[in-house]
Amino acid sequence: MCIGVPMEIVAVDGDRARCSAKGVEREANLLLIRDEPLSPGDFILVHLGYATRKMTPEEARSTWELLDEILASEATAASA
Repeated sequence: MCIGVPMEIVAVDGDRARCSAKGVEREANLLLIRDEPLSPGDFILVHLGYATRKMTPEEARSTWELLDEILASEATAASA
């Protein structure tokens, strides 16, 4: 299963952005949302290395809370 991950933009260089989430940095391709004004501090949803949409900080935080719940429940189920 593939999911999109909310990431914060650290730097933008043309159609690429250096992004960070939970202490991990990755590069994301911005071609799919090239018409969006993007700058460091903005949040984007990254799927398979491509930014698919711009997010509000609240949307990013809420998504991470859900992802953390899923990971916690899977860890609990695996240890049972």
